Amino acid sequence: MTAMLEASGLVRRYGSTVALDGFDLSVAAGEIAGLVGHNGAGKTTFARVTAGLLAPDAGMVRVAGRAPAQGLPLLGLAPQELALYPTATALENLEVFAGLYGVRGRDARQRISALAEDLVLGDVLDRRARDLSGGQQRRLQAATAMVHRPRVLLLDEPTVGADPVTRDALLAVVRAAADDGAAVVYTTHYLPELDTLGATLAVASGGRVIARGSRAELLASVPGRAVADFDRLPAALRAAALAGQAAPPGGLAYGGAVEISQDGTRLVITAPDPAAALAPLLAAHADAVTHLRSLELHPPTLDDLYRHLLASRRTEDS
Repeated sequence: MTAMLEASGLVRRYGSTVALDGFDLSVAAGEIAGLVGHNGAGKTTFARVTAGLLAPDAGMVRVAGRAPAQGLPLLGLAPQELALYPTATALENLEVFAGLYGVRGRDARQRISALAEDLVLGDVLDRRARDLSGGQQRRLQAATAMVHRPRVLLLDEPTVGADPVTRDALLAVVRAAADDGAAVVYTTHYLPELDTLGATLAVASGGRVIARGSRAELLASVPGRAVADFDRLPAALRAAALAGQAAPPGGLAYGGAVEISQDGTRLVITAPDPAAALAPLLAAHADAVTHLRSLELHPPTLDDLYRHLLASRRTEDS
């Protein structure tokens, strides 16, 4: 797929603080890249550099093959902080932003009307931006970033503090923009949104991207859990589970960890494939199944991935 957004080796310092430290990211047309990371990981600085609001100290960024200044007409930015004209109405805000991008007349009216409907803003277009609710302001800000149908869309935590109506409306419009060919960078701390969007992932830490790929690719290396509750955990099953952590090839080894509750009724196996780890244990100790009360499988989530990557990063840096 054609890369609409390319960042390579971006470095940006604020005095002695390094906000970007070799930041690399490529996003294809039609792709939503979920950019996640702790506060201070460089996500907002990356958005500002890409939008031409900050100059990098090193590296380059290209929007549809152009430097940010030349690619600006093709880019839409909804920053984390609200950036609206507070005394202007919602309609006037949209008209101003449309005009700044050269969208006027019938095209502007049609585009504003469509966005107002999609983002549930039709009833508040005549109200001043400062008088809108927080969710309405978030939707309006997203609309100002999309009114010109940008080829590259940067959304920096667009649903922070948003109600469910706002979140659902925004996610639907973002997905539609990608389906229309836009390359989207979607920054969020609310990781389930990325599942809804079908986003690829870019995990940032320390001013650089430390993991990049599809959800399935990145989660493949993250352990999940199998939790089995018994009325009584048979001694033979307990011993086999503990031995399985160090069993030779062909045994019950699963490269994971075992936790047994103090009262001996709960067995927790943490492994890349917890179901595959638990199945041979239960098969080899069929008598234990009669004592089984419940069984839960917890595949790894995006939250698990994020914690796993940060823990690995801290281990490498120590």
